[in-house]
Amino acid sequence: MSTAATSIRSPLAMAWQRRGRAFAQFCREFSHERAGMVGLVFLLVIVVLALLAPLLAPASMLDVTQVIDNPRFAPPSWEHPLGTDHQGRELWVRMLWGARVSLLVGFAATAMSMILGTIVGLAAGHFRGWAGGALMRVIDFFLVLPSLILAIVLASVLSRGVWTIVIAIGLTSWAGTARVVRAQTLSVEARDYVERSRVLGAGHGHIIVKHLLPAVLPLVLANTTLTVGSAIIAESTLSFLGLGDTTQQSWGAVLKNSMDVSAATSGYWWYVVVPGLAIVLVVLAFTLVGRAVETIVNPTLRSR
Repeated sequence: MSTAATSIRSPLAMAWQRRGRAFAQFCREFSHERAGMVGLVFLLVIVVLALLAPLLAPASMLDVTQVIDNPRFAPPSWEHPLGTDHQGRELWVRMLWGARVSLLVGFAATAMSMILGTIVGLAAGHFRGWAGGALMRVIDFFLVLPSLILAIVLASVLSRGVWTIVIAIGLTSWAGTARVVRAQTLSVEARDYVERSRVLGAGHGHIIVKHLLPAVLPLVLANTTLTVGSAIIAESTLSFLGLGDTTQQSWGAVLKNSMDVSAATSGYWWYVVVPGLAIVLVVLAFTLVGRAVETIVNPTLRSR
């Protein structure tokens, strides 16, 4: 009995061992990507600061009634590191709390987009005939449809809130991932081991889960890191247009407030530069990490 159990467990143990070695190899290769490491360290710092926001800057510091004595539109100084806004609130406090919402929307919308894109892409590449053709037409429709306009429509129709923005971004940004996954699926489908599984009687579920999904996951991972930056930009855009949750702090909401008080033309440059620069740096960091991951998982780029 023990021998039989060992023989059953050993393939699983070997599979996990291979995955562990592959992950260790990936980490070693990623550590040699200087740009990717810079982006990763910067993102880790931002995430830690966002998680520690309630400790570093209590929510009471966002209460307008608690900062009556603070000067409005105070420029950056030792007393006010990033300046104050039109209500006397410290800008660095709003940026810390805004990072929580912006990163949450970025990660959640990207997860939704990746899941939808992976499922539809796998199905479109694996199933042939009318089913695959119909899924491909759906992908093409969402690719040619302006995603920002559709996100604005969804955010306007649904009740305002953080999760409304997540749904709006997730439902409009999955088509690109689906196209990439479908192309990779078609390539894997033509390999010998998939043909052998099909000849031996393997069903659609076995082929998709055991062969196709592991083959497309590296590309999905690389695309995920790139999509997070786009999701953060989309969230900032929707908040800037006034479609976000007005009760929550976000970097787009800070930009919207600066526009409402004409900060750019009134000389309150810090009110515009600080949130704008934060968005640019975080998106750039995600792009650096994504390009590094793509270089590692894509043999063509790695050979170059």
